[in-house]
Amino acid sequence: MTPAARVVAVVPAAGAARRFGSAKLLADLRGEPLLQLTLRCLLDAPVTEVVLVVAPGHELDTVPAARDQRVTLVLNPDPDRGMFSSVLVGLASIPRDCAALVLPADMPFVSVETVTLLVAAHAQHGDAVVASYRGRRGHPLIVPPQVWSSLVGKQPESNLKAALTDAGVVLREVSVDDPGVLRDVDVRSDLD
Repeated sequence: MTPAARVVAVVPAAGAARRFGSAKLLADLRGEPLLQLTLRCLLDAPVTEVVLVVAPGHELDTVPAARDQRVTLVLNPDPDRGMFSSVLVGLASIPRDCAALVLPADMPFVSVETVTLLVAAHAQHGDAVVASYRGRRGHPLIVPPQVWSSLVGKQPESNLKAALTDAGVVLREVSVDDPGVLRDVDVRSDLD
């Protein structure tokens, strides 16, 4: 069995949210900013640190969980290149000996139990894992250091799935009883 690395969460949060309107990550969900729920899930799970990738001029530091000492805000200077550019910025900022858990900021419905289960599955074998609900892959996913370090040179306009496929990475599915792994917020009705 390969010893597993510490796990750092990378949270892309630099998107413009054009379909939603403005301030998607600050939108009220259950009486809290949407981003608060995503970050709290990670902070309550067994991750070492959370890297929150933000856009220039962001206001996300107004979210209480973003001010937690375990959260580091990292700037994506050109988020118009797409979400994968934020993933790459986040990966470039974490220690080379840490595994990376990727969870987009607009996925507040993922449970702490799901993240904990993924971290445990990764720790058991040290391989790349992805959450799966009823046979459908979602987020989060965890990739070991040797995998994510090979992604850093990829084109930022690509996407994570294509980059992992190009790198020959096989993600082991971890079945979870959590529909939140498939549920992101793109439009206001997704908050219902």
